[in-house]
Amino acid sequence: MPGPKNILFYGDSLTWGWMPVLEGAPSYRFPYDQRLAGVMAAELGDGFHIVEEGLSGRTTSVDDPNDPRLNGSTYLPAALASHLPLDLVIVMLGTNDTKSIFNRTPFEIANGMAKLVGQIASSAGGVGTLYSAPKTLVVAPPPLVPMPHPHFQGMFGGGHEKSAELGAHYRNMADFMKVDFLNAGDFITTDGVDGLHLTAQNNADLGKAIANKVHDILNG
Repeated sequence: MPGPKNILFYGDSLTWGWMPVLEGAPSYRFPYDQRLAGVMAAELGDGFHIVEEGLSGRTTSVDDPNDPRLNGSTYLPAALASHLPLDLVIVMLGTNDTKSIFNRTPFEIANGMAKLVGQIASSAGGVGTLYSAPKTLVVAPPPLVPMPHPHFQGMFGGGHEKSAELGAHYRNMADFMKVDFLNAGDFITTDGVDGLHLTAQNNADLGKAIANKVHDILNG
């Protein structure tokens, strides 16, 4: 019998399961069954295995001056090789790219996501193996909402408007690069008290929506 479908979920604090707090930080993460990957695993069942690869603060392809670990395009090739064989890679990034320090336009953020899509497409072979490149699902994160803490609000100054445009730019990029797409904003709003992160209910609703899309991609 064939083994389970292997899925890598590559993202930031939304994938990691950050529990929103009024002050913004520090915080903890939701239990696995309340995080996006856990909800998806329960929804998809035994025929699927999800590798949860979330890192708070991760960008698509830009260096964060405060933390060298956060450039998503720097780490992704190693993550792909580490977890082959993979049937699908889900990428949900871009929220952190809207921070004021990066001064990125929505198109430039989508272009950063395009770099990750290209890395996935060229990941065949891994390190000394013959596995083929997986399929890709690009997920546009939900738009930001007003943030009660002034430091968070300043950190994402101008980001609210940019985040509202990401869905359209990601959709166009995904169509251009011939990969699958899902807009999280079609299913949830950002309800966490910090204006940035997701509630347990947000995770449940979005996790089920992504699981349905995954099922269509791999079993449709």
